Amino acid sequence: MAYTKTTEFDVSEQELAKYAKALSHPARIAIVNLLFKKGLCICGDIVEELPLSQSTVSQHLKDLKNAGIIYGEIDGPRVCYCIDEKVWDKVTSCFNTFFQRNYQTEELTEDKPLIN
Repeated sequence: MAYTKTTEFDVSEQELAKYAKALSHPARIAIVNLLFKKGLCICGDIVEELPLSQSTVSQHLKDLKNAGIIYGEIDGPRVCYCIDEKVWDKVTSCFNTFFQRNYQTEELTEDKPLIN
């Protein structure tokens, strides 16, 4: 098993990378957009909207859920997915801080972490 050195990076860098990875596929972006538009969807609703198979949509939902961006509530035999608004606020804050800080070309130091 390969050793990954992600633990060697700052927690805020790991967190931003987790969110970036979760949003790094156009299908996952489309799913997030759909969930914002509809508020709550089951997997079948998402499959009807996207040009993807049910198993592919399920895998993308799993990736978004693992990052905490969405969560699913059990409704009988199905799971209803929606955006976790608290996590989404954190996602946007992480990205905003990252882009703003780097846009300003401010030198990063231990006193000025990338993300608070």
